[in-house]
Amino acid sequence: AAAILTIMSALNRRAGRTVTAIVGLSFAVSTHAFQPSGCLTPASRLLHWRPARSGPAAGVRVPRVAGAGRPQFSLRPITPPMALKMSSSAKTVDWIKELASDHPKNNVSPYIANLVGRDLHLRKDHPLGIIKEKIETYFKSRDATFECKDSLYPIVTATQCFDDLLIPPDHVSRRPSDTYYLDDTRLLRTHTSAHQTELLKGGSTKFLCTGDVYRRDEIDASHYPAFHQMEGVKLLDECTDMEDREKWVQMCSDDLKSHLEGMIDAVFGPVEKKWVDAYFPFTEPSFELEIFYNDKWLEVLGCGVVQQPILDGCGMTTQHGWAFGLGLERLAMVLFDIPDIRLFWTDDKRFTSQFKEGTITKFAPYSKFPPCYKDIAFWLPEDWQENNFAELVRNTCGDIVESVELIDKFDNPKKGKTSHCYRINYRAMDRSLTNEEVDKLQESVRTKSTDELKCELR
Repeated sequence: AAAILTIMSALNRRAGRTVTAIVGLSFAVSTHAFQPSGCLTPASRLLHWRPARSGPAAGVRVPRVAGAGRPQFSLRPITPPMALKMSSSAKTVDWIKELASDHPKNNVSPYIANLVGRDLHLRKDHPLGIIKEKIETYFKSRDATFECKDSLYPIVTATQCFDDLLIPPDHVSRRPSDTYYLDDTRLLRTHTSAHQTELLKGGSTKFLCTGDVYRRDEIDASHYPAFHQMEGVKLLDECTDMEDREKWVQMCSDDLKSHLEGMIDAVFGPVEKKWVDAYFPFTEPSFELEIFYNDKWLEVLGCGVVQQPILDGCGMTTQHGWAFGLGLERLAMVLFDIPDIRLFWTDDKRFTSQFKEGTITKFAPYSKFPPCYKDIAFWLPEDWQENNFAELVRNTCGDIVESVELIDKFDNPKKGKTSHCYRINYRAMDRSLTNEEVDKLQESVRTKSTDELKCELR
């Protein structure tokens, strides 16, 4: 890994430091972890990863173009993080330096590094902190022995993030078009479940784990490469040494549903609920919980009985329990009526002053600046991955881009090529953009699309 000292001041001068959080769910359980990535769209997807919309094959991802969107840094040694190293706070870690590396597998850009350590979930007057506190208070009221972990180190190993949770070696979630790698083995956690086995091995048997997680994704009002998840795990004492699998599975399932139905009522108030059978590799059986809220059904989390091989790997061969996961942004957008995830990251007092610890307050929009649409069309290169284009746009334009939408697709059988046309919506949250600055950004996107992604402009 490597050090960069001069980039800090440049990043701090960047305009539009407002960042957005992509909606996700925890434990890789839920409508975002155990399931979907879209904040308000219940499209099921394992571990937050959605198959690519186009390319050689659905869900196939390829390594990023060497050097694309990432400066070359000089090497410096980085001490491998302890399994449960605490404090992801920017006050104690210089994340720009910590994440810098000239390793060929490193695809963490300075833009992403600048999001790490913001700890929005630890701000008590922030919507994410308010929801986190409500959930933690509920679980502690049910059982005072529940531990609350919220400052674990965000750099984990592939073993922690994937292998320990029975994620197959060839699963799409491991590929660099969806995951931020520092090197061959280390990465920014893609879900808080990455800490599950280490916490269990450390002796924790009832815990909530909350933190920021990262993954490459599309650009729209409900997706961003940094978001927040909460995972919950409980091993039942009464199921220890129980050999009747059918019995302990039923006991764990009943206890799980009781806890989660109570949690939903504590956060949303009494609402109609329904359980849906699901599939996740780390739980069996698995479920999704939906609630009827604001006149529609909404998926809020995923959960299930922990797969026994996971517990066996932690030396807990005679114990049984459950796990769940949810996305804080997803719940906050619904409860606080927040329309754009970028707002969670703003320091604009017109936003932050609206919220108070312990109180659910509906967001009052304070401005709506006009959008500026620009289209770009090109022939796709071999091994095309849409996430790579989204990442290029983010690294070039930052938070000024509200969305990137595929508006046209054309296959030319004579040339054996496919053309995509994307519409980029430039809209800042704090000011009106000038045509001159948008044109400059658009031209930079066009240039980098050819130079870094090898696209052929049309």
